Amino acid sequence: MSTTTVENPVNERDSVTTAAPRGARRRGLGTSVASHAILIVASLIALFPVAWLVFLSLGPDKDDYLHPGGIWKKMTLDNYTYVLQETKFFDWLTSTLIVTLGTTLIGVIIAATTGYAVSRMRFPGYKKFMWVLLVTQMFPVAVLMVPMYQILSEVQLIDNYLGLILVYCSTTVPYCAWLMKGYFDTIPFEIDEAGRVDGLSPFGTFARLILPLAKPGLAVAAFYSFLTAFGEVAFASTFMLSDTKYTFAVGLQTFVSEHDAQRNLMAATAVLIAIPVSAFFYFVQRNLVTGLTAGGTKG
Repeated sequence: MSTTTVENPVNERDSVTTAAPRGARRRGLGTSVASHAILIVASLIALFPVAWLVFLSLGPDKDDYLHPGGIWKKMTLDNYTYVLQETKFFDWLTSTLIVTLGTTLIGVIIAATTGYAVSRMRFPGYKKFMWVLLVTQMFPVAVLMVPMYQILSEVQLIDNYLGLILVYCSTTVPYCAWLMKGYFDTIPFEIDEAGRVDGLSPFGTFARLILPLAKPGLAVAAFYSFLTAFGEVAFASTFMLSDTKYTFAVGLQTFVSEHDAQRNLMAATAVLIAIPVSAFFYFVQRNLVTGLTAGGTKG
C-alpha cells in the first residue's frame, strides 16, 4: 500500500512570514549599526580639533606644537594661571559680555519687530524694504570701515561699547529680520485676529501672543547675533582703542608680535573663551533646531 504525503500550505506560508520579519530585523540591525558607526566617526572628527586645542594648551613652551609628543611628559596648567593672572583676561571678558549681550538684545528686538511688521502689515514698499536689508549684507568690511569710522567719530562713539554694538547690529539685524519674517509667516494670522477681538493693540498682540510662539526663531536670531559679536575682529580692533576694552577676539592678537607668537598662551585663552559660548549654546540649544527649520517652511 502506497502512502501519500500531503503538504500543508498553511505551514509553508507561516514559515515564509516568519522568515521575512527575521530578515527585515537583520537588515534593520545592520542599518542601525552602520548609522551609529557613521555618527561615532563624525563625532570624533568634530571633537578632534577641540581636544587637540586643549592638549596644546597644556604644553608649557610656545613651540610645543612643533613636537606635540613631548607634551605628555610635561603637562601643566601654568598657561591658564598666566592668562588669568598676568593678562587683561577679565577686562576682555567684561568687554565681550557687554558687547555680545548688548548686540544680542538690541539686535533681536529690532529684527523681531521688523520681521513681524513685514510679515503682518502691508505698507508701501514693504517688499523692497526687505530687499534693501538683504543688499546691505553684500558690502565687504573693508568698504564699510571708513564711513563707519567717520560716523562714529562725529557722534563721539569711538572706543565706546555702544558704538561697537550699533556696528554689529547693522550686520546682524538684516539677516535676523529675514529669519524672523519667515518664522512669523508660519504662525497663523488667526492668532492676531483673536488678540484684536480681545481688545489687544497690535503691539500687545505681538508681545503677549506672537513672541511666546516664536521662541525657536528668537533663539536662532539670538545665537547668530551672539556669535557674530563674539568672534568679530576687524571692527573691534579698529573702533576699540583701549586695551582694557578689547574683546576676546582682539585680545588673542596680543599674544602675537612681529617676531614671536606665544601659541601655548593662545591655546589656553581659546579654551577659556569657549566656555561662555558653550554656556550660551546650552541655554538656546532646545529651540535651536526647531528655529532653524521652521522658518523655511513658508516665506
